[in-house]
Amino acid sequence: MVNTVAVALPSTDQVWKWLDQVPDPEIPVVSVTELGIIREIRWEGDTLVIAVTPTYSGCPATSVIDLSIEAHLHGQGIGKLRLERRLSPPWTTDWVTPDAREKLRAYGIAPPIDGTAPDGRTAARAARMAGRSNLIVACPRCGSGHTERVSQFGSTPCKAAYRCKDCLEPFDYFKCH
Repeated sequence: MVNTVAVALPSTDQVWKWLDQVPDPEIPVVSVTELGIIREIRWEGDTLVIAVTPTYSGCPATSVIDLSIEAHLHGQGIGKLRLERRLSPPWTTDWVTPDAREKLRAYGIAPPIDGTAPDGRTAARAARMAGRSNLIVACPRCGSGHTERVSQFGSTPCKAAYRCKDCLEPFDYFKCH
């Protein structure tokens, strides 16, 4: 006689909660779920499948994110795990949660400008396409809109360097995609 013990797999809701504990390696105050890069969680038999959309093609943090997800889930007792790279639809800053936007601001990073144009583009992308590159990015420290872009590239490729003309503090702006 063979005894078989059925092992209950964690619910996908539980896995979402676990992944909310995995910080982004470049911006550790927000999790991978808050950034909106976790697109799907599902079970295929006894294998947990996680679909991840990088913030942009070639993001240098992608492999670190994958390793962090794997380590965290293995630490929760997940034995079989497969990560899938999902490139379509491409990631957009519209997927960043409101909580993450506030965490970015508190951390000193101006969050991406939210809002969607009638054609579905983000407000920042719509302005850029219309030839307006002088978006008003509020300083995350003092709230002033009297800021200037210093460089299209900040401390990481997904951020631009800005300076507040009122409090004189430099800060990063999380660019819209």
